[in-house]
Amino acid sequence: MKRVPTLSVVMPCLNEEENIEAAMKSTLAAFDRYGIEGRLIVVNDGSTDKTRDIVCQLMTRDSRLTLLEHDKPWGVGASFWDGVKQSKDEYVTIFPGDNENSPEETLAYFGLTEDVDIIIPFIHNSEIRARWRRIISSCYRFIINVSFGTSLNYMNGTVIYSTAVLKEIQHYSTGFFYQAETLIRLIRAGYLYAEVPHFLQRRGFGQTKALSLRSLWNVTRGYFRLIWDIHVLRKIGGANLKINETSTTYRRQYKNLNQIPMSART
Repeated sequence: MKRVPTLSVVMPCLNEEENIEAAMKSTLAAFDRYGIEGRLIVVNDGSTDKTRDIVCQLMTRDSRLTLLEHDKPWGVGASFWDGVKQSKDEYVTIFPGDNENSPEETLAYFGLTEDVDIIIPFIHNSEIRARWRRIISSCYRFIINVSFGTSLNYMNGTVIYSTAVLKEIQHYSTGFFYQAETLIRLIRAGYLYAEVPHFLQRRGFGQTKALSLRSLWNVTRGYFRLIWDIHVLRKIGGANLKINETSTTYRRQYKNLNQIPMSART
């Protein structure tokens, strides 16, 4: 029987008392359904409501839960990277605490980790979102793809990453641009990825925090920082690519096991 890799799910939440319990329970249920040895790392990003209390109650009933806390909101990117630092699993992903993403939808493709280091979901039912938000998303995607030579369908979803390759890249964005920055750095470094369709569900309560003025400023700053690194300093990509020897990408470069250096074998 083929071994299923281990997985950490980072769940940032800011004042999600009405959504967090459902988000946690659906994640744990998805672990069970797909037979995944997983851990759920909830990052309470400075919530002032009852989010922390709800998380703590469920922690007493399930040992797969861990709680990290920020004294004030650091941003979704900072929360994600804080969770990554705590992860000891082979793969890591993010499920926001707003319960808008279905864990079963994302983890249905977890088997693709045998072939790629990054699994990138794109929204198949985009009509579930308001038209103005779809227009903003399309403009954002167009600017990113043209600026960095990518052709991604979506870059703000529940991406599954190989933890080994994730921990070796530089990252600067602490807000919503963190996902685009991470994907571009890894893709330009040469790591294999697969895009998969994903159905969104309507969030139960509250509104998205992704479209505030603060978020817009953080995205703009992160965008120009990445422009500088790639097109001016030329830090990422080019002839001197070095792929992590533990990655799926590295292993697939050698079709004959005898060609794989001893350091990359298990």
